[in-house]
Amino acid sequence: MKTVSIIVSGRVQGVWFRKYAQEKAIELHITGYVQNLPNRSVNIIATGTALQLKQLADWCYIGSTMSNVTNVEVTELELELFDDFRIIR
Repeated sequence: MKTVSIIVSGRVQGVWFRKYAQEKAIELHITGYVQNLPNRSVNIIATGTALQLKQLADWCYIGSTMSNVTNVEVTELELELFDDFRIIR
């Protein structure tokens, strides 16, 4: 298990990106959270296996149906355990 931060840039706010990211994380059995950032990017903090996290990062390039992702930056963090995957508002 490991924890990563995934910063997703582009048109990712106001297009249901967080909700779709939550659904994908739950489908992949990943825990953590997703939140909007002041600079109009989205930050995902996710804990799972290397394969699960790669699948989530790959999905981030696609995003929600109305999003237009221009960059996905993945950074490994110190392991952090969560009970579920939440949207932070």
